[in-house]
Amino acid sequence: MLRIKKLDIFILKSFCLLFAGTFFICLFIFMMQFLWRYVDEMVGKGLEMTVLAQFFFYSALVLVPVSLPLAVLLAALITFGNFGERFELLAMKAAGIPLLRIMRPLIIFIACVSCVSFYFQNVIGPKAQVKLNTLLISMKQKSPEVDIPEGAFYDEIKGYNLYVKHKNRDTGMLYDVLIYNFEKGFENAQIIKADSGRLEMTADKQHLYLHLYSGEQFENLKDQSVSRKNVPYRREAFREKHALIEFNSDFNMADEGIMSNQASSKNMRTLQVGIDSMQMRTDSIGRAYYKEAMANVYNVTSRLDRKDSLKLKEALPTYYNMDSLYAVATLSEKSKILSNTIGRTGSIESDWNFKSFNIQQTEASLRRHMTSWHEKLTMSLACLIFFFIGAPLGGIIRKGGLGMPVVVSVLIFIVYYIINNTGFKMARDGKWIVWMGMWTSTAVLAPLGAFFTYKANKDSVVLNADAYISWIKKVLGIRSVRHLYRKEVIIHDPDYTRLPGDLQMLSEQCRAYAEGHDLKRMPNYFKLWMNSGEDVEVEDISARMETLIEEMSNTKSPKLIAVLNNYPIIPVRAHVRPFRSYWLNVACGICVPVGLFFFFRIWAFRLRLSKDMERIIKADDDAIYVINSLE
Repeated sequence: MLRIKKLDIFILKSFCLLFAGTFFICLFIFMMQFLWRYVDEMVGKGLEMTVLAQFFFYSALVLVPVSLPLAVLLAALITFGNFGERFELLAMKAAGIPLLRIMRPLIIFIACVSCVSFYFQNVIGPKAQVKLNTLLISMKQKSPEVDIPEGAFYDEIKGYNLYVKHKNRDTGMLYDVLIYNFEKGFENAQIIKADSGRLEMTADKQHLYLHLYSGEQFENLKDQSVSRKNVPYRREAFREKHALIEFNSDFNMADEGIMSNQASSKNMRTLQVGIDSMQMRTDSIGRAYYKEAMANVYNVTSRLDRKDSLKLKEALPTYYNMDSLYAVATLSEKSKILSNTIGRTGSIESDWNFKSFNIQQTEASLRRHMTSWHEKLTMSLACLIFFFIGAPLGGIIRKGGLGMPVVVSVLIFIVYYIINNTGFKMARDGKWIVWMGMWTSTAVLAPLGAFFTYKANKDSVVLNADAYISWIKKVLGIRSVRHLYRKEVIIHDPDYTRLPGDLQMLSEQCRAYAEGHDLKRMPNYFKLWMNSGEDVEVEDISARMETLIEEMSNTKSPKLIAVLNNYPIIPVRAHVRPFRSYWLNVACGICVPVGLFFFFRIWAFRLRLSKDMERIIKADDDAIYVINSLE
């Protein structure tokens, strides 16, 4: 019988609460970003609340798969960051529970979330996308509300241009009205100038009712089909004038059938059917065009049968000098030849341009269908990949709350968005193979998630700044400095009677090493890489020096502590070959640019080691002097 342990319930409860909150936050952010793209289509059109509610509802359904990966990443970072900050993760590991066992209930939960994401993209998403795109087209086609500004021309009414100098918003009266009516064409424009007026909407919302008072109307009477120098016009003065202007302000929903061929409105099964049919169509058209081109339909002899073609070749000479034939032709014949050639070439060019455009459009639609098919899988898998990035990374960072996790998650998501969007555009434009472009982000982030999971499971200091600083110092040859201080509690005092003799032996060993190895001389490049021996003497000197320093650090004398801080820290392998493998060193030496870098680095460390030997001898003499003064 399956029993859920209390630890699993605790982990799931801690994660699910944060996941729900981060999901709605991410969804809200993406919806606001989506809204700003279409805000111009909605402002000033008097859309009803039901239409706006449909817009937000369908956009939320479409954006659910995009919000899930970021929500999973952020929730995993915060959850495991809280565990690390409150030492709960440390307690679990101390109890013998490995990290993968801690993550196991969440892995199952995120797998279910990935299935939900796939369901939204494959079933709910296409239907919501059709509704949303149809709604957007209908919103674009809806006429804006009539809101005539003051002191500016208003051209939102088709065929009219209105100017109002001043208007009373309380009564709706318009003053100093100027109207240009271009319904009959620009040459037969009607111009109306009135002292005041009012504009109202009819009850059926299909027309505007215009009331004008105390004005004049001017109208050209020129017929556009007749050219005349004197154009008659009509002038009319009126006290009151009324007119109806056709203006449909109702919201009419477009037909959903116009979106049926879009790739975003299909599930994987219909996408695959469309891909197969378009591939067959492209192949058949390509073969037909190839046969047509190979048959050379534009050559006269190619239209003949084979027997007729052979007879024609036998009857005609085997060689024609076209230049000589063209040279003996008359000017009219040359002009006719050139015009016929240009016309025929243009016709051929237009024909093949149309065929090329037809194939390009089919291939573009095919790539859009294929990218949509792969996107349904990659977006679903992104939830699982982001969890394997966020959970171990939160355990490594050990910072909860909305500070560091938000910054890290946003940076990771930006990197994912850039890689995914670049691959999508490359696949859509045909510059990359479709599957390669769509799976690039997964191929980059999946190893990153595996790396973070491995490092967190091994309690690695992958994000410890001190470790990276120490490595950079080691590569650049920046030495560390000793910082020894007087101890408050000393258990064993140094043996001052034995230490001078040991220090003298250390000094003799340093002199013998410096004289025997000639450290100031440039090493031989070939012998450096071919020699397989190790420098055990330096390791012995360093170990003996550190032992003596450790013993003398128990002293109560501040003078001796100051002398101990003068001892150098010796990098025992910096002056020899960089790798322990013989063949790796040989390969490094063969690769001359890399070998030269390590060669000059080794030479610099040999010079430093020579100075370190001198510093050790001097520090030994100072330490012996201080010890003798203490006695």
